Amino acid sequence: MSNAHSYTPPKVWTQDTDDGNKWASINRPVSGATHEKERPVGEHPLQLYSLATPNGQKVTIMLEELLAAGKVEAEYDAWLINIGEGEQFSSGFVDVNPNSKIPALVDTTTSPETKLFESGSILHYLAEKFDAFIPKAPAQRVACYNWLFWQVGSGPFVGGGFGHFYSYAPYPMEYPINRFTMETKRQLDVLDKHLANHRYLAGDEYSIADMAIWPWYGNLVLGNLYDAATFLQVHEYEHLLRWAKEIESRPAVKRGRIVNKTWGDDGQLSHRHSAADIDEALRAVE
Repeated sequence: MSNAHSYTPPKVWTQDTDDGNKWASINRPVSGATHEKERPVGEHPLQLYSLATPNGQKVTIMLEELLAAGKVEAEYDAWLINIGEGEQFSSGFVDVNPNSKIPALVDTTTSPETKLFESGSILHYLAEKFDAFIPKAPAQRVACYNWLFWQVGSGPFVGGGFGHFYSYAPYPMEYPINRFTMETKRQLDVLDKHLANHRYLAGDEYSIADMAIWPWYGNLVLGNLYDAATFLQVHEYEHLLRWAKEIESRPAVKRGRIVNKTWGDDGQLSHRHSAADIDEALRAVE
């Protein structure tokens, strides 16, 4: 492994399969399935294949919000995809998402079945399908989409940038940590200034923009992500913290955030096939 100050890129890149990264065993520069395995299918209209990372939480929170709003057709089975074991490279999963990233969703009520990937796309699809959580007023509707796509574009700096180098890289590297910390704090400041004048991202109405942004930025400032709250001085973002705490207190958020979760002390639920599964998981930590 090269010292950060002595590394010179080779003329032709080749993969280092033992670079110390915790994901080294599954990272690869090509796409496609590595093994044959059919995806499981339950009895509900929607079939979710995911893990309770921030991107996964977006969709389970949305589904629980839809159910809480009385949209019974949003019932779903949630199947755990263990990305550490490479389950996202099974033939069944790749058939839904050729990009091999969670979450992936199948709507079995359409003919042919509708296969969805990318969390922002899934949120948009569900909101339109169930006519919920997108504001009707034109200005607020545009604001909702503005912030939804802001998150889709900005999130990789927080996850793949700051989160990787702060928490997952094989050793601390000053330059990338400083680079991505600066950008993460800038994004937190963007949100904080906006939320100084708005209850939710799109105005006074809770929307898919909040569901997209909270799992990343809400979890981050609440100390639930990367254990970096002190490092980032999140107390400076009082309006963002107010918003994050309000979203966290929503019953559907409490339920959705533990689906496909196999770690932590706030509730774990590897698979979800009914509301009772979540009820039991939450009772276990009361």
